[in-house]
Amino acid sequence: MKKKVLFVDDEPKVLQGLRRMLHGMRSEWEMGFAESGQEALEAMQNTPYDVLVTDMRMPGMDGSQLLSEVMKRYPNVIRIVLSGQSDQETVMRSVGPAHQYLSKPCDAETLRRTIVRACSLRELLASDPLKRLTSRLTTLPSLPSLYSRLMEELRSQDASLSNVGRIISSDAGMTAKILQLVNSAFFGIARQVTSAQQAVTLLGLETIKALVLSIHIFSQFDRSALPVHLAEGLWRHSVTVGLFARAIVRLERRDQNLSDNSFTAGLLHDIGKLVLAANLADQYRAVLSSVENEGLALTEAEREQFGATHAQVGAYLLGLWGLPDPIVEALAYHHCPSNCQSEELTPLTVVHAANFFENQLAGWHTCGEQQLDEDYFERLKLSDRLNAWKQACLAVAKKGTDDE
Repeated sequence: MKKKVLFVDDEPKVLQGLRRMLHGMRSEWEMGFAESGQEALEAMQNTPYDVLVTDMRMPGMDGSQLLSEVMKRYPNVIRIVLSGQSDQETVMRSVGPAHQYLSKPCDAETLRRTIVRACSLRELLASDPLKRLTSRLTTLPSLPSLYSRLMEELRSQDASLSNVGRIISSDAGMTAKILQLVNSAFFGIARQVTSAQQAVTLLGLETIKALVLSIHIFSQFDRSALPVHLAEGLWRHSVTVGLFARAIVRLERRDQNLSDNSFTAGLLHDIGKLVLAANLADQYRAVLSSVENEGLALTEAEREQFGATHAQVGAYLLGLWGLPDPIVEALAYHHCPSNCQSEELTPLTVVHAANFFENQLAGWHTCGEQQLDEDYFERLKLSDRLNAWKQACLAVAKKGTDDE
């Protein structure tokens, strides 16, 4: 069945250009074009579109308002920004309502790949086995109110680092946990960080947002009810993978957005394990027993027991929360990146590598999930970079052990 894609831009020439550029996609997509946000909403009343691609700066209803309205009315529609506006304010206002952000000019193949990947991810997260599994989960962590307040602040007209710091400071428990983490050698900050404002200034907004999310998720579950391996090791593993992922992106000298998304994805990549273990403790112990005694890969044992994996459950949760697709995608495919149709370096790429390197360093040789997808790196022409990536991760790990 053809995917229905609606393009929105107040410039008729831009829409004409898109129509010409995407002429070859007519066999795969049924395309609509609208010159305003209001026209787009009227079109969506009459046609069940799968994907919305919109400009940001438009008179009347701008792209941010349109995205927010579509998110409320049609939450299952994939929302993509295609804009020539790359200033920080514009990008921040699209965070939350948008799944993806693409900059103009954007070639047809990049746009095609983005939409195909987004649709494939939705299909994975809407699979019947995953639906059946998630229907059995009685406890899903909620999006923290502190995170929502941060997002509101970032989208406000007078957003500032000091305001963000004050919001975090209002939660004493969260502040203490963030300060404990950022003062560890892992983060490599030369001086003692004593306030949330300092932490935000030194680490950046995206890192702080990721820490707020992950700390909240880990604190919501009763660790005494979880297997020892999860309770004691998963937090440290997750932080390490996040830092490894960020180190790899920095080594490759890629943009800050990729670095931030990779850190967030690394930090959250295994949250599905927490969700499964907390909700289905006896069955998850059986999964771990199968891994230890039968030599099964963890994901294989999960699939036998539940019909889906912790990777899919984690991606499902972040999808519910509306996190950007590159982060959700990294969770969904972090054990099987070849199943993703991406042909470029993404958070998935570096999280898969970072997870492999951390498992190696930790000596997790019995978990059966530490295989590196060599065909995937060959496809992306990145095989020759893996040794350098490993050395960058070892340097991060050494900082952490120096702290002990």
